[in-house]
Amino acid sequence: MPELHELVVNLHMHTTYSDGSGSHRDIAQAGLKAGLDAVIVTDHNVLVSGMEGYHKNGKQRLLLLVGEEIHDQARVPQKNHLLVFDVNRELATFAPDPQNLIDNVRRAGGLSFLAHPHDSACLSIGETDITWEAWNVQGYTGLELWNGLSEIKTRSKSVLHILFYVFFPHFLPLQPPLPTLQKWDELLNNGKRVVAIGGSDAHALQVRAGPLRRVVFPYEFHFQTINTHLLTPSSLTGELTADKKMIYEALSAGHCFVACDLHHSARGFRFTAQGREKTVSMGDEISAEGGVTLKIRLPEPADCRLLKDGRVIRTWNDTDIGTHITTEPGIYRVEVWRRALGHLRGWIFSNPIYVR
Repeated sequence: MPELHELVVNLHMHTTYSDGSGSHRDIAQAGLKAGLDAVIVTDHNVLVSGMEGYHKNGKQRLLLLVGEEIHDQARVPQKNHLLVFDVNRELATFAPDPQNLIDNVRRAGGLSFLAHPHDSACLSIGETDITWEAWNVQGYTGLELWNGLSEIKTRSKSVLHILFYVFFPHFLPLQPPLPTLQKWDELLNNGKRVVAIGGSDAHALQVRAGPLRRVVFPYEFHFQTINTHLLTPSSLTGELTADKKMIYEALSAGHCFVACDLHHSARGFRFTAQGREKTVSMGDEISAEGGVTLKIRLPEPADCRLLKDGRVIRTWNDTDIGTHITTEPGIYRVEVWRRALGHLRGWIFSNPIYVR
């Protein structure tokens, strides 16, 4: 297998074109400060054209791409938000029927991901449940395994919890919602190829209380937190069409992993499988014939779990390398956990390798 390059991408965010507080330029500058390679902006029910391109800061270069988050605005309460990438026309008119929307995304050559599939209500701040409900749909690319903004709703039982995380946001990221992890495994075990991504859902919300003003979870904070790391044939070339194609091909194939980079950068994580004739990475298939060696490499020592068909079959503690030999077909994925700020926190969640 040729050496792969790693691109750190933050996706699912909003500008003043919907309910965010910043411009596309603000987002690009925050992404450069956070050390990202690319961002994908997804305003609600509007495909903003003319914004894609590169932004630079010295030798740093960031590619800004534009997608969309689509949902049926007439439905109360809101449900079934869909992230749509790599389309060149507005598809929000198809929102009332999620299957029809997904079908039209595919016809347009795009990718679709179920946004924040389990997003519970938070009555203390008046936020309703916007969980995905249309689980009978087919043909979508994947789902958002970990949503940075939604986590405050699942972890806050009172206004005091909200205030604590507003002023001390580094304590917030803990792990993807357990129901989403379980649903992902269920879908995979039912034979569906479902790519997992991580989204920030950044808004840079501006809150006012009398004379006090505060930006809640600025873009730069979000961009250092829940990211999707892509494995690509090359680094960014500076040619928009080629780089855009490379990023979306990696997302479509599941050549990526989800990571919380806030406390420890996940750059350098690799999960591969070596068989009799070839070596593959996340998102790929390999034959079990003759045996397969699964290899895990971590950027720093941590606690690592290897799962097969949704069940933990092997664990390693405080290590940066893991190896497992198998002849059993199955869907293998990796979870990595590290202790930070008094809690064992989710760090890395790989896409699966399919041993057939």
